[in-house]
Amino acid sequence: MAHDPSSSPSLPDALPTPPTAAGHTVLDDRAIRRALMRIAHEIVERNEDISRLYLVAIPNGGVPLARQVARNLREVADVDVVIGILDTTLYRDDLISNGERPPLRRTEMPSAVDDHVVVLVDDVASTRRTIRAAMDALMDFGRPQGVQVMALVDRGHRELPISLDYVGKNIPTRIEDHVRLQGASGGNLDGPLEVVVVGSGEGDS
Repeated sequence: MAHDPSSSPSLPDALPTPPTAAGHTVLDDRAIRRALMRIAHEIVERNEDISRLYLVAIPNGGVPLARQVARNLREVADVDVVIGILDTTLYRDDLISNGERPPLRRTEMPSAVDDHVVVLVDDVASTRRTIRAAMDALMDFGRPQGVQVMALVDRGHRELPISLDYVGKNIPTRIEDHVRLQGASGGNLDGPLEVVVVGSGEGDS
């Protein structure tokens, strides 16, 4: 799988914008790219055989993040890594208790994960329930050599004892806040990105 390298100049972290009715931006696209480049370097430093890496994105937000990390790994280590997409909906332990039937999202796993080091890629981590669901779902595709977890944002309020191996930014939040990755200026997730905090709504994964 070929990936085009992308440049990620050293830039200062984004300053939060003033809050609006739509929330306030805590990471703009430049800050996100900088965080993902740092994470790529950390992945290379931590794993001796990076050719065995397998990035598994949790949709929807994890997909563009995994693709950017893959491009960064191509740039810094001259390696092409496998990218998969894994829906966790049916594996969540709160699916029935919520009384809701959320729509299923796509799963695209190009190969088994046996003997690979899987890096689960999520956008916003909180309770860790989505991450645990991803670990359970992953077993349907083989037995990896190891599983590491990456999140662009750790917003706190952890309920399960699952640690993050790579974090873009820790953002303290209130439990009622909603933190989301979205397209900048109303765009979609295929273009420039931003992370916003909205002062109402449900927590994330």
